[in-house]
Amino acid sequence: MRFRPCIDIHNGKVKQIVGGTLRDTGDAALENFASEQDASCYAALYREEGLWGGHVIMLNPASSPWYGETRRQALLALAAFPGGLQIGGGVNPENAGEYLDAGASHVIVTSYVFRDGKISWDNLERMQKAVGKERLVLDLSCRKKDGRYYIVTDRWQKFTDTCVTPENLKVLGDQCSEFLVHAVDVEGKASGVEKELAALLAEYCDIPVTYAGGVGTLSDLEDLRHFGQNRLDVTVGSALDLFGGTLPYKDVITIVKNS
Repeated sequence: MRFRPCIDIHNGKVKQIVGGTLRDTGDAALENFASEQDASCYAALYREEGLWGGHVIMLNPASSPWYGETRRQALLALAAFPGGLQIGGGVNPENAGEYLDAGASHVIVTSYVFRDGKISWDNLERMQKAVGKERLVLDLSCRKKDGRYYIVTDRWQKFTDTCVTPENLKVLGDQCSEFLVHAVDVEGKASGVEKELAALLAEYCDIPVTYAGGVGTLSDLEDLRHFGQNRLDVTVGSALDLFGGTLPYKDVITIVKNS
């Protein structure tokens, strides 16, 4: 298990939000934390700690009046840690190259590939041609419905018809280099990890999988290690003292490194 740091940007600020409350209307979200520091400060900290492979997520759509400032903050983060961070949020074949040129190691894609509730194989092929499979991360963030985990898109607001299953992970894993999976129902709540989802993700390990959502205590990290069979990487957001929480950042790094 590796610790993958995060920089979530909403309305031009580094924030931690409750994932299930994010709405495009009015650019609304229930906030846990909003930083007065810009995104480059967090990126520089991660660089100094040698924490490669974290992600920058832009949480405003391109139609938002805040999008320009959110994107500017994301580019500041990439410049502060060249090659060390992945970027997601509105990425498509037309703009992906700009982010790679700006310092991103990978681009993260959900909504462009999962269109109208289904996998668009044509769009997935276009992304592969634009950046190469080796620099493509698929975001399979999901919510539970009728007892199954379904991939959600458009800033986690829309359900697709694609379930997170070992079979689907295998098919999609052949098309990219990594998965990023937010457990949206517990994202930002620090209420414990989705153990069922962690166990499900651990059944597939052909490529790296980063789990995010619900980590609030050090024992939650142990739960993730156990149910994820020590095969999953982890992101911790709202619970970290970096983002106004009580979980010491340094302790998390140490525990994950020794797991």
